[in-house]
Amino acid sequence: MTPETAPERRVLAARLQEAGVLTHPNWRAAVEAVPRELFLQPGVFLPADGGRWRPVTALGTDPGEWAGIAYRDESLVTQLDGHLTADQAAEPVLGVPTSSSTTPVTVVGMLEALDVEDGHTALEIGTGTGYSTALMCHRLGEDNVTTVEVDPGVAARADAALEAAGYSTWTMTGDGLLGHPRRAPYDRTIATCAVRRIPHTWVRQTKPGGIILTTLAPGSWAYGTGLAKVTVNDDGTAEGLIIGESSFMQARSQAATPLAGDLSARTAYTDSARVTKVSPTLLEEWMPAFLAQLAAPGAQLVRAVRSGGSRQLYVFDADRESFAAFIEDGSGWTVRQGGPVALWDDIEQALIAWQDAGRPDISTVRLRVTPRSHTYWIGDAPTLRWEHRLV
Repeated sequence: MTPETAPERRVLAARLQEAGVLTHPNWRAAVEAVPRELFLQPGVFLPADGGRWRPVTALGTDPGEWAGIAYRDESLVTQLDGHLTADQAAEPVLGVPTSSSTTPVTVVGMLEALDVEDGHTALEIGTGTGYSTALMCHRLGEDNVTTVEVDPGVAARADAALEAAGYSTWTMTGDGLLGHPRRAPYDRTIATCAVRRIPHTWVRQTKPGGIILTTLAPGSWAYGTGLAKVTVNDDGTAEGLIIGESSFMQARSQAATPLAGDLSARTAYTDSARVTKVSPTLLEEWMPAFLAQLAAPGAQLVRAVRSGGSRQLYVFDADRESFAAFIEDGSGWTVRQGGPVALWDDIEQALIAWQDAGRPDISTVRLRVTPRSHTYWIGDAPTLRWEHRLV
């Protein structure tokens, strides 16, 4: 342990309690015991000008400054582009974050939502830095925690940090979607990544009456995602609800391939054009974005600026070779649609039904998981019900 950061840990616990996410004394004891800075080795990338990332290493930083970084109320990027760590960069670099230490308020809020009890076993999908793993080890005992990480390098750093913090647990390297049956079934399954669907393997590896907690991004969007909490039934299904907004990196095997190429060429041939009934800018809000993914789960939203400076939005579904392109004019938006699926018609219908229902928030969405489908619904309105078939 590192007793020199004990004051920072106590302050962090107090902040989390004041925010209302830290309520159980056993989780507070874990927050006060686990040094977050150990799980940021060898360093982090902080946002810099021009979309770059500034490397900050633990060894090259004043201890007081490093502690201040470690106990910030924010996510801290620990890897770029699937391989680059802060000790491998000497100056600000471009890159896409592929591993991070999630903000403590999110980590602790999820752990509290698991409703664990003494003696429970837990499966964690996505070890990441290992910080949340250590918190669970402190709360449940290291023999009751199994964690799975798909990236061998990330797993090795997490193992080293766990050992430095005084914990040893079952750490598996492999497909993070499959989990590991060694100690299945588990009382609790928690994922620290976003998935488009809850793999049914997770349901099979969780005891009846057990809880699965994960971030769902039905269309692989970076936002407009929800924290799903479902309870496993005796018949191998699971049911629950979206308990709030949540944002995590996509599980690598489920992440959508970014759209590339000339977007104008991809939208050159249209089947229809009309004025929209609702503004597509509504999709920039969290709940409408979640609804759009329910209505068109394969779609991606792309923003662009035309040569004249006006905004343009696109919704693409590469699998179904369909698109909706929006052009803003002085009085509103025009949508051009092409391909076998009228994407905007489906999304717009969901948005209008949601507005007619009084704009309920994301916590009103219920979810049922079976081996063949995910079904989502809000209330009893048939226009607010979606079934995503898996086969």
